[in-house]
Amino acid sequence: MGTTALDGDAPFARHHHDYSPWSFWDEAGQEEQDRQLELQRALTGRHAGYEFGERCFVSELASVQNEELRLGPRTYVAAGAYLSGSVRTGRDCSMNPYTVVRGDVRLGDAVRIGAHTSLLGFNHTMSDPDVEVFRQPLTSRGIEIGNDVWIGSHVVVLDGVTVGDRAVIGAGAVVTKDVPAGAIVGGNPAKVLRWRVPGLKPPAGDLATAVAGFAETAREQAEDVLARCFDPRLLGGAFVDRPGAAVTVRAQCDAIEIADLLLGRAPGPMPADEQADRLRSWQDPATGLVGTLLADGSQRRPDPGLAETPDGGPRPEPGLSDPDVGYHVLCVGYALDLLGSRFPGPVRPVADMEAGDLIAFVESLPWTRDAWGAGHWVDILGTAMLWNGGRGRPGATEALFGWLVTHADPDTGMWGSARPIDGLLRIVNGFYRASRGTFAQFGVPLPYPERVVDTVLRHARDPRYVRPERQNACDILDIAHPLWLTRHTGYRAEEVTTLARTLLTDALGHWTDGQGFGFQAPHPTTAGAAATVPGLQGTEMWLAIIWLLSDLAGVADALGYRPRGVHRPEPAVVRT
Repeated sequence: MGTTALDGDAPFARHHHDYSPWSFWDEAGQEEQDRQLELQRALTGRHAGYEFGERCFVSELASVQNEELRLGPRTYVAAGAYLSGSVRTGRDCSMNPYTVVRGDVRLGDAVRIGAHTSLLGFNHTMSDPDVEVFRQPLTSRGIEIGNDVWIGSHVVVLDGVTVGDRAVIGAGAVVTKDVPAGAIVGGNPAKVLRWRVPGLKPPAGDLATAVAGFAETAREQAEDVLARCFDPRLLGGAFVDRPGAAVTVRAQCDAIEIADLLLGRAPGPMPADEQADRLRSWQDPATGLVGTLLADGSQRRPDPGLAETPDGGPRPEPGLSDPDVGYHVLCVGYALDLLGSRFPGPVRPVADMEAGDLIAFVESLPWTRDAWGAGHWVDILGTAMLWNGGRGRPGATEALFGWLVTHADPDTGMWGSARPIDGLLRIVNGFYRASRGTFAQFGVPLPYPERVVDTVLRHARDPRYVRPERQNACDILDIAHPLWLTRHTGYRAEEVTTLARTLLTDALGHWTDGQGFGFQAPHPTTAGAAATVPGLQGTEMWLAIIWLLSDLAGVADALGYRPRGVHRPEPAVVRT
């Protein structure tokens, strides 16, 4: 890059900033800075997948051969570095001299990589012993590095590894398995040596003991959790999600599920048969739907009419445009089932749908821009068909399953498209909803179970959703249930178990004594956020998550409960 004012004209200073780039933007002359900016402009002009944040530096002595390269602000690539594949970084990252970063690699913020280190986000297959290895196809599960991670010199990180936030990898380590957040690892293969962040060290004792201790605490406090959310002044006695919240249909159902899980009975103080009668009375006889409750305790009846497509034409819609009304098909139906009852009538908009109309409706769903929203609708359709118990048009159920089987992506095992803004989140969450209401609920095999495992494990390496302080019940449930649903394959079983044990350890720490779980995990950085306040929805969901993760980790027997409601693991049976 030329000489600098700092180093004079000595021959050793010719490439000072190529090998020590951290001071480039403070010390380099204007000519050198302009040359660097022109290099970045030329790269972005030739490659649509290249982006450079403010004050980035890429040495002309590096080998940059990426299909995608997105560097966050103040990130630098030093001389001799070799980059290929898809590499994305957060802010303030460094790839020091002679680092190798290849394949699908994601770095968080403030990741510092020492010289001569290799991050290899791909691998050769060796499945055919009669074919030379270099002629066999490559695979790539990718590497995910969290925030504030220091990787020493001469380290090798292999494909499929996730390194948690604030971890340190000692010089010369060979990392073949995930590194926990806050850990200091070293050796070949790398092992935890001690903890940079002691507060992130897993609790002492084996996991089964921790699970059993949690379950005992939850059962002892279940009455307090429920009583905290019961208001005798509402509807002659009703549950709210958390103190001060409005009365909702879902809160009654969540209370029924929590009591069934932890107490083995209906919640007090209202008798079980009265609770069932009230839920049944909320089903609108004209539509078979359960509307939302208004402030005075009355019910806003759902509109069963047709909606319009974006081009202005009518399309068949199950009359569930209100998302709460849609979810009531699930939560009220299962709450009634737990109470030994069922809906008095069918969910008519679904019972009346012809197979052709159903296919047209499913195809109109926003699979590309909102796979979660599309999966939400499929969950409602499938669950309505379950409760209708054959009271529907011939061939409609078969048409739904046929569409799902033929439209599952062979690469992901899922439906819909990922989005750059949130990665795999929408298709993974949408897969949970769509598969829960269909394949899981009816006991039908998935079309591509191993690809589902690949997709979920890749998604679970995204620190935006699995870091302990960023976890919420929806995102973790949508990881746990698909992995449980595909466990019979035995595919990548060790990785699934390791992930389940990590997420389970996190989940056990989210409980608040006497109050239960918030929807979002509590953490000092999110203190005061409404989603972290413990309530019935969060408690019901996290209790189910803990069972699913415990079963994947092999310690479910220590819990002493098994979900039987919305998040039940087995296929559902319609009560007659």
